[in-house]
Amino acid sequence: MEINETLVRSIIIEVLKNYKPQEEKVDFSASGAPASEPAGGDMFRELGPAQQGKIKDEVIIALGPAFGVYQTKTISGIPHRAVIREITAGIEEEGLKARLIRVYKTSDVAAMASMSSKMSGSGVAVGIQSKGTTVIHQKDLEPLSNLELFPQAPLIDLETFRQIGKNAAKYAKGESPNPVPVRNDQMARPKYQAIAALLHIKETEHVDAAKPAMELAVKNA
Repeated sequence: MEINETLVRSIIIEVLKNYKPQEEKVDFSASGAPASEPAGGDMFRELGPAQQGKIKDEVIIALGPAFGVYQTKTISGIPHRAVIREITAGIEEEGLKARLIRVYKTSDVAAMASMSSKMSGSGVAVGIQSKGTTVIHQKDLEPLSNLELFPQAPLIDLETFRQIGKNAAKYAKGESPNPVPVRNDQMARPKYQAIAALLHIKETEHVDAAKPAMELAVKNA
């Protein structure tokens, strides 16, 4: 059997139907491509192009192109608003400030975190894809290196997101915290691999290489 893009997409669609939370409808265009209409309205307000940070007590939270607009929950169903609330709380508990930006040039979590760390006044940034994959990055590290990586998005809960914020702030203060404990489930990868691929495809559809990163503010619920 020839394995082509159409076949792979059809398999992903079937898996998505089986695993997607029931309250979110699976919606595809006639061509079989993921729908591109906003999933729940933008929960953020753009303030203008992101600027180079000048204060040492900030940590950037860098969001993927579709985060909070075309996708509003992680792969495990955690609302994006709650994710931002917990990471921000973790940063603030360590006495630092969180600055939100949206990266349009890439949907790769390592690239968006690396790019954003260089814009952060502290040199530290947290990158988050819409499906929940997260990384803590520092500006003097290579793009594919990082301080901490959380690749198994289905296993990241709200407590973990809060701890990610706390550790990011500790790195920004020059500390060397213990890595955030993460759960491990060997079945998570085969169970969620297809839906994770589709969610990444949907995020990548909104990449705009010509658009600069934008400063964000959270709209009131």
